[in-house]
Amino acid sequence: MHIELSKDKRYYSIGEVAKAFDVNASLIRFWDKEFDILKPKKNAKGNRMFTPEDVKNIQVIYHLVKERGFTLEGARTHLKEGQKKTLDKFEIISKLETIKAQLMNLKSGL
Repeated sequence: MHIELSKDKRYYSIGEVAKAFDVNASLIRFWDKEFDILKPKKNAKGNRMFTPEDVKNIQVIYHLVKERGFTLEGARTHLKEGQKKTLDKFEIISKLETIKAQLMNLKSGL
């Protein structure tokens, strides 16, 4: 899944993140409580502000739960057992999908 978020921002609101993943903000709040890997900052009002690293982690959680069909417990276990390896693999896959999309755009432009 390729998400569209501005690269120059340091923090994203829960609404921006939810919209990027096409899910409800309540699901992002739920995942925040369920997964230790997510550590959003909270502003003075208590609103969650997600860093680009948090967004990458949400992308991995989304992939495991929504695309691969893991249970929440299974996704938590998978992340704890091979967190670095899982994140590296996911990052490589994401980059390859971006390259594929760019190549498809070039092909359609020919």
